[in-house]
Amino acid sequence: MPGSPYLTDPPKKLTTWRRVLVFSIPSVLATIALAVMFDVVLEMMLVFTAFFTLSAIMRK
Repeated sequence: MPGSPYLTDPPKKLTTWRRVLVFSIPSVLATIALAVMFDVVLEMMLVFTAFFTLSAIMRK
């Protein structure tokens, strides 16, 4: 591929968007389904917000 930073092929176990989405979408959908089933949607949203906020702060 022209302009690729890799000499031949991308390294194995390289985290790409495709790999991230393959395991994150089913996990998030299952979590949302369970939150709706057990009526804890607000709590789930608060936990997700706290997790992503802490993740962003730690990456900074």
